Amino acid sequence: MTAYAVGLLRNVRLNDGIVAYLCGIDATLEPFGGCFIIHGGRKEVLEGAPSDDLIVIGFPTMEAARSWYASSAYQALIGLRSQGAEGDVFLIQGVDEAHRATDILQ
Repeated sequence: MTAYAVGLLRNVRLNDGIVAYLCGIDATLEPFGGCFIIHGGRKEVLEGAPSDDLIVIGFPTMEAARSWYASSAYQALIGLRSQGAEGDVFLIQGVDEAHRATDILQ
């Protein structure tokens, strides 16, 4: 089942570290089947006042997502991202197409 790496980033500053991070991340995703689903796109706010940039990277499985994050190639980039952004990063399991909201009640 699909899994996602989610980043909620704030105080993003386009500096040398972030540029190097952006130039390097795509190559780290390919071996694990990862691809960007959302990458800080423009928001049409309907409720609340979200201020974080949202990044979502899809992976075929949770194991692939874990392996990508733990890979030496990605670990080498984390410090670069931290030079130009703060925030939260986590992995989350997706649901299949048959999922309904009430499934969590079971």
